[in-house]
Amino acid sequence: MNIKEHIRQIPDFPKPGILFYDISTLLAHADAWQVTMGRLANAVRAQQPDLLVGIESRGFLVAAPLALKLGCGFVMARKSGKLPGGTVRYEYGLEYGRDVIELQQDSIQPGQRVVVLDDLLATGGTLNATIQLVRQMGGTVTGAACIIELAFLNGRNKLDVPVTSVVSYDE
Repeated sequence: MNIKEHIRQIPDFPKPGILFYDISTLLAHADAWQVTMGRLANAVRAQQPDLLVGIESRGFLVAAPLALKLGCGFVMARKSGKLPGGTVRYEYGLEYGRDVIELQQDSIQPGQRVVVLDDLLATGGTLNATIQLVRQMGGTVTGAACIIELAFLNGRNKLDVPVTSVVSYDE
């Protein structure tokens, strides 16, 4: 099955000049979503994770069902101020400024094997920041995965773990 056929491209969203890759059409197609999860499960299973960390917010849609399928835990990485209780934060640079990603302070135990997931890998900044945060908390990051990779932005080059993507766009 060609998963790209189920991903809608929306020009000039959220601002002019941006081409948005919309996975809502993929999520709405039961067979395509099942195939996507199966492909991710096969790749991620080989990394033997204890936990999957999903990046806010579309990464939750990828990581939560995958964790259920693989029989491992799921943890949410969120923007600053969105998680209850004590958190650990990681500040990082973006093309247009700075941002913060947080995990709950008791969500990762030292030595746990972790795979970090998002819906899309673009420049790699947020995915790399989440990997660094997991390590800061004592987790061992065994890989990263996403549905869509924008290969022409070279985000994978910022990551020092194996990366799996279901589909890749070269331009």
